Amino acid sequence: MQPRVIAPDPSQQTRPVALAASGLAKTFRAGFWLNKVVTPLRDCSLQVYTGETFGLLGPNGAGKTTLLKTLLGIIRPSAGTATLLGHTLGEQSVKARIGYLPENPYFYEYLTGREMLTFVGQLFELDRGLLRKRIPELLDLVGISGTASDRPLRKYSKGMLQRIGLAQALVNDPELVFLDEPMSGLDPTGRHQIREIIMQLRTQGKTVFFNSHILADVEVICDRIGLLVQGDLVSCGTLEDLLGTRKFYRAEFVGVDPRQLTHLLDAIEQRGERVSGRLRIEPQQLLDQLPAGATLLELKLERLSLEDFFRAKVQQHQGRVLDT
Repeated sequence: MQPRVIAPDPSQQTRPVALAASGLAKTFRAGFWLNKVVTPLRDCSLQVYTGETFGLLGPNGAGKTTLLKTLLGIIRPSAGTATLLGHTLGEQSVKARIGYLPENPYFYEYLTGREMLTFVGQLFELDRGLLRKRIPELLDLVGISGTASDRPLRKYSKGMLQRIGLAQALVNDPELVFLDEPMSGLDPTGRHQIREIIMQLRTQGKTVFFNSHILADVEVICDRIGLLVQGDLVSCGTLEDLLGTRKFYRAEFVGVDPRQLTHLLDAIEQRGERVSGRLRIEPQQLLDQLPAGATLLELKLERLSLEDFFRAKVQQHQGRVLDT
């Protein structure tokens, strides 16, 4: 199978690039005898522009975390090249300008939240006076303040650990922030708060790259979206690029005789359009088919949803892989 390469959007070419990858791939050897080849990432090319929020979607095992760790230099790519903030992967100088929240962060459990942020700040060699001012601001930003900030991390819930993880990713005031499943373990209130923080980072001109499988969060906060399936980047663009601008109507009605229902459904079926398993029909075409005495209960404007797009693309790509 020839992997699909996503070409950069020509309309975005004049924008400064925060992250660029070309042909990134990663292959592991697994098994007791290392005789099994696993390829979680295949020929991945993309660009993320300065100041935008980019969301990477994909089912479990798609290679999202592998791509993120490759970009961060945590693991080396088997093929391809990439740059972060204009520097090649692995350059030490660029790491001070990057923030990172892992999917499952692990911290020294005997430290308090405040001590943990101080420790991370010292790793970045930040001025102590600056840290004394910045740490309370970060704790308040992520919703951990008061007595909670002075509690040992071993007494934190998963959601609280996720919040302190986000705070440590921002302690150095980074230009580029990588977040791996940032909403993991959070309740609806916490998810809303993290979304607000990410949008605030965008208003500050920061670039945010995050992985997620929570489609609603991605749809709300992302400027552009990439879809990774079985190691292949199969789609990349804005919501309008991916879902299109065409809208449809969904109708519910009563007053149709059962004997007329089959004829009505057949007529709608002939004039409708199948999109990701749903039948779509233009409103006037629907009204033209209604028999006398029928009443519309609801006529709702909608378009192809991100969930529809996601499921269709995943099924399409998985079927293509099975056929090869």
